[in-house]
Amino acid sequence: MTGQSPTASLHKKDMPIQLRICVIVVSDSRYDQFTASGETDDVSGNLIKMLAEEYKHSVVKIVYVPDEISYIKDILKQYGNKDDVDLLIFSGGTGLTTRDVTIEAISPLLKKTLPGFGELFRKLSFDEIGSAAILSRALAGVFMNKVIFCLPGSPNAVKIAMQRLILPEAGHILKHVRDH
Repeated sequence: MTGQSPTASLHKKDMPIQLRICVIVVSDSRYDQFTASGETDDVSGNLIKMLAEEYKHSVVKIVYVPDEISYIKDILKQYGNKDDVDLLIFSGGTGLTTRDVTIEAISPLLKKTLPGFGELFRKLSFDEIGSAAILSRALAGVFMNKVIFCLPGSPNAVKIAMQRLILPEAGHILKHVRDH
């Protein structure tokens, strides 16, 4: 916990060290590819898995769903109720096209939101890509006793979110979610 004050380090004491993550890739093309062959070459989903494992977390499942509100809601409810999942990371479907419905599907189901996640993600993205960062609708919040992150599907966005925000703070967030 480099660069943190003793108070911040104490505040993060007793947070879960190893998290169990479910990655949900929201993409019509990836879903069709997975349905047809049982495999996909999804760079962002695989990047989330690789980065999580570097932090000694386990990815219990990578799921592919089409850009359909009902599918996204169903998968959130299904994995949000599993005891062997702590964190759900959605990748894709956060853009501005009519097919991008991840935020519309997830947002109404969140018990609490973490506006700071989207704000910081857009700031970090702005530092990398400039004003196009305003197109991001990245979102985080709490569903049941799980932490939910919704990321753009681009590998660069995944890398920024995972390395700079999610992996350093996910255990800390989960600790607060579970402290009743």
